[in-house]
Amino acid sequence: MNKKKIYPQWFLIVPLVLYIVFFLLPSVMGVGYSFTDWNSRSVVNGTHFVGLQNYIEIFASDKNYLDGIGHTLMFTIVSNIIKLIPALLIAIMLQEGLRGKGFYRTMLYLPSILPFVIIGLIFKSILNYNNGLLNALLEACQLGFLKQKWLSDLGMVWKSIFGVDAWRGIGYVMTIFLAGLNTIPKSYYEAAQIDGANFWHRLRYVTLPMMTGSIMINLVFGITYGLKVFDIIYVLTNGGPGHATEVLTTYAFQLYSRGQYGMSTALNTILLVITAIVGVFIVKTLGKQEVQQ
Repeated sequence: MNKKKIYPQWFLIVPLVLYIVFFLLPSVMGVGYSFTDWNSRSVVNGTHFVGLQNYIEIFASDKNYLDGIGHTLMFTIVSNIIKLIPALLIAIMLQEGLRGKGFYRTMLYLPSILPFVIIGLIFKSILNYNNGLLNALLEACQLGFLKQKWLSDLGMVWKSIFGVDAWRGIGYVMTIFLAGLNTIPKSYYEAAQIDGANFWHRLRYVTLPMMTGSIMINLVFGITYGLKVFDIIYVLTNGGPGHATEVLTTYAFQLYSRGQYGMSTALNTILLVITAIVGVFIVKTLGKQEVQQ
């Protein structure tokens, strides 16, 4: 038997075992427990199969779970839009030879390496209505009429969350776009300029088609992050005011904290299904476009 063909296969065993034990098996068990009444008293009363009862309660009850699903999808869509478009434009400007681009790259990327909890605590202090830095600066600049209850007003709270999220994430998205721009041969741009193409023509017919891979990566990462968002919302608003900023993960956390483990895993299962469907759709759609090009 040819050892050269067998030897590399050994490298797959340990990662495969780790994947099965620490990801696949817990995921399957979680889906299974979502059909039970698993709770904090199951040690005494046992765990019983309840079928679709947990899912019926999620979709048919008046406990705002559907609002949580809607908020999750809304956050995913909006957060990607407000990060992808500015990040792409910034990456193009930096690639074009903007003076001091190394400094700008560093400053834009630094927020993305900070922990979500730290960022949330800092901005929760900055956006405090009574003694926050932002409102204090507005008053100092004679712009007190612009003061807002950034984290407690229904009309402002989501805007504040999106602003904080964009501040943290744009630099990371920009870095991936920069990596994609560096793979485009300069000869393509030179040929386009010879043909009389302006900036927007080069962007449309050269840059964007050649950036399909980077766009796909950012979309997959961004959508996965958006669907699983928890830290920044939990720290900034804890789902408030009321339930205005509750998402799937904060509801799941609350249920688990109250000992309703079956309901919590049912919400996480819904999140898993949504993430899988959206991820497969994006990969297939952009993959087809890449093949056509």
